[in-house]
Amino acid sequence: MDQTTYHAFLDQWDLVMYGLAGLSLVVSFIIYLTYKIKYASQNGYKEKFDFASSQEIKKYLAVNFAIAAAIFFVCNTASADTVKLNIIWFFIRIFISICFGTLWGYVAYLVFSYYYPKRLHKKLHRLRYTPRVNPKTGNKMKLLSEEEEDAYLDEGMQAEENVFSVDYDVWIDPDTEETHIEKYKGHLSALECDRCGFQTLKLVKEEITTPATETEEGELLKEYNCSYCGRIKRKSVKITTQISSSFDSATLIADPLAHDGKVVTVKVEIHANTGDIKNYEFQNLKQASQFLKEFDLEKLEEEVEI
Repeated sequence: MDQTTYHAFLDQWDLVMYGLAGLSLVVSFIIYLTYKIKYASQNGYKEKFDFASSQEIKKYLAVNFAIAAAIFFVCNTASADTVKLNIIWFFIRIFISICFGTLWGYVAYLVFSYYYPKRLHKKLHRLRYTPRVNPKTGNKMKLLSEEEEDAYLDEGMQAEENVFSVDYDVWIDPDTEETHIEKYKGHLSALECDRCGFQTLKLVKEEITTPATETEEGELLKEYNCSYCGRIKRKSVKITTQISSSFDSATLIADPLAHDGKVVTVKVEIHANTGDIKNYEFQNLKQASQFLKEFDLEKLEEEVEI
């Protein structure tokens, strides 16, 4: 390629890069604006809570990835005079542009994976516990405690709370005693029982029926029990390697929590030996204590499909 053709190519390249950079910025702005509009259009605090908890981090990451693309395109127009000297500089500039774009994307991933969830948690906490207003009377509603709300939950709902798969908030109008019940994801995972329909189906037993060898698959029998209707369900899972425990059995101090009437919120932070950290929040000491007694990290992290 002669110099004249090469320089003409670079001129066209710069135009394309500027165009793509502008398009990437427009896309990032549209993603951000669309999210904000949809969030603002949610009718109530609960709807905003559900929307933000499922979409906010994903959308903000998408915004930053689009910005990373814009950085890549803009960097591919830098040092134009140097790049015109030799085509080698053109490829060096592409490599440097990839590095800058990737750096922005990677930093954004780290921020929204490890730092931002704490900020989002505060936002979700505010949305969840902001006093509700009865749309019929305009009265400010009161959030019932864990002990008080049981009178307004049926047995299935109470069973879901007992296994920490679902958490219910019950708001009551003090004047009319009209209640509003909101459903939130619990601290521990549980499957939906195909008999009663509640999320109370938990793994209670595992047994290797056929050990795996180097040449043949083994079989693992898993048994699930519904704490509400008593449903027992078994599932066979193929295993290709010998199963070994990734975590040591947790040893809990007996009754580590003491009663304190001033406690409003209890936070529990679990550190695994893999470096993972999990945070849980409870409304009272009794609920946190029950959680610690039933806590099983292996069952918590297991993803099960039935």
